[in-house]
Amino acid sequence: MSLNQILLIGRAGTDPQMRYTPSGTAVTDFRLAVNNPSRGQDGEWKDNTEWFTVTAWDKQAESVNQYLAKGRRVFVEGRLSTNTFTGNDGQQRTSLEIRAFRVIFLDRPEVQGDDSNAPSPGRGAVGPSGNGGEPASSAEDVEELPW
Repeated sequence: MSLNQILLIGRAGTDPQMRYTPSGTAVTDFRLAVNNPSRGQDGEWKDNTEWFTVTAWDKQAESVNQYLAKGRRVFVEGRLSTNTFTGNDGQQRTSLEIRAFRVIFLDRPEVQGDDSNAPSPGRGAVGPSGNGGEPASSAEDVEELPW
């Protein structure tokens, strides 16, 4: 038995970029910044930021493209995937990306004139099966997570 699973909470560092494969499958990429606070030698707290490339597919890709924006807090569950490519200098390179199983939006988008009591379509997720872009769970569900 083996396991390849990663859980991340951070902020979108870029707006999502959606494209389609030749067969018509939606694919959306975005960068995720995850802060890891630590004490320096001087005793002061500082944030060390790790950056991840996240890729979502199918209906989840469409939902992420529609509702996610740079700066929004997001929970990502997925697996680590390795990509090998040839760089502009002709050298073989390897990059790591997160292939998202689930993306949960943890905050509301900033919208001028927004009624704070109105439901926000951006609060939720689309799981691996997809569901037509409708949120599969809300931010309140995060309280049920085991950590």
